[in-house]
Amino acid sequence: MIRVVIAEDQGMVLGALASLLALEPDIEVIGRAPDGLAALDSVRALAPDVLLSDIEMPGLTGIEVAARLAEEGSPARVLIVTTFGRTGYLRRAIAAGVCGYLLKDSPADKLADAIRQVARGGRVIDSALAATAAFAPPDPLTDRERAVLRLAQDGQSNKEIARALELSPGTVRNYLSEAAAKLGASNRVEASRIAREQGWL
Repeated sequence: MIRVVIAEDQGMVLGALASLLALEPDIEVIGRAPDGLAALDSVRALAPDVLLSDIEMPGLTGIEVAARLAEEGSPARVLIVTTFGRTGYLRRAIAAGVCGYLLKDSPADKLADAIRQVARGGRVIDSALAATAAFAPPDPLTDRERAVLRLAQDGQSNKEIARALELSPGTVRNYLSEAAAKLGASNRVEASRIAREQGWL
């Protein structure tokens, strides 16, 4: 049996994925996680073969979960299933050690086959997205610029961002300015929008 943990913050989607995979004779859903931190804890506790994860979740994104598992040397293989066909997400996911990347509008049988292939040690990437990513611009942001932009996008002030990331307000301002300059944006709002559209947040 292929043991799977599902991480998805939308309850109906989480239930639907679990029900769908329950129909497969060789796949067992052993855990469900409603956010990134719970996903990390579930993988550590249950040691699944595959973590099936969304990208945008509270706490940690699916990409951040994959990166942490890779740092810890976890044998669990991560398969991203998302609505976001953004090349920036795909590139960051691959860099984080993700083994598969599918869009949620893929056929149901393709998901089960992807889980099997990933569990066997293979890789599965949405073909149309992979072709687009080959010609997309690279992500210009550093991890720190990305973290600052993500909080700025949520409407937090420089002082609030500084407190959250344990930086000085001046350093936060510098990161925001550098990010805006790299993205050709006139302010933090525009910089956040551009970065999100490209999948760089």
